[in-house]
Amino acid sequence: MRKLFVFAFVTLISVSAMAQQVDLRKKITVSGTAETEVTPDIIYLSISLKEYLKDGNSKKKVEITDLENQLYKAIQAAGIPKENLMINSLSSFNTAPEKKKNPDFLVSKQYRLKVTDLNKWNEIIGSVDPKGVAYTNIDSYDYSKIEALKKDLKIKALQAAKTKATYLVEALGNQLGSVIDIQEQGNENFPVYRASGMMMKSAMAEDAGGSAPEIDFKKIKLSYVMNTVFEIK
Repeated sequence: MRKLFVFAFVTLISVSAMAQQVDLRKKITVSGTAETEVTPDIIYLSISLKEYLKDGNSKKKVEITDLENQLYKAIQAAGIPKENLMINSLSSFNTAPEKKKNPDFLVSKQYRLKVTDLNKWNEIIGSVDPKGVAYTNIDSYDYSKIEALKKDLKIKALQAAKTKATYLVEALGNQLGSVIDIQEQGNENFPVYRASGMMMKSAMAEDAGGSAPEIDFKKIKLSYVMNTVFEIK
């Protein structure tokens, strides 16, 4: 009997403790949203140059060094730092032995170029012999102030949630209390570029008379939702 009494007493204490832990505060749950669109201002481009034979004549070869010089000069003329251009393929360094074995071997090299202005890119590629350009495409892209932009959007979304909660609560004659919980929800849509515009093969460049490829960029869309819980006074 005594054991039963002790068990009942412990159970009563446990239930009482659980009841004290129940949050009986009046609360309101709301969400705030903030979004914006920005154009990428950092773009990494892949460029492949290749030697070719003039009019199919094996004795009239356009050397890779000539094509490289055209590319370097175009980059300098565009005011782009030379360190923004780098070799993008290790195989580009292994052409000398192959040329010794086969004099007719046509060398190709791949580069990676960082640009911040797509208009300059058109100028650059338009200054290179189109027959010596195997292809160009976009490797990646970014926005230089992306982290600051994310922070600003999150703050604005949180402020929007508080504003919404305030007028809803005050409409019922109450006052908004402190925030109880905050959860963020992000959505980032990176741009899609038109593949037909950025992929340029030699045959296409020849048909177009060596004109620069058209680049069609869509903006980066950033959207953040802040889910919040506020106390109602």
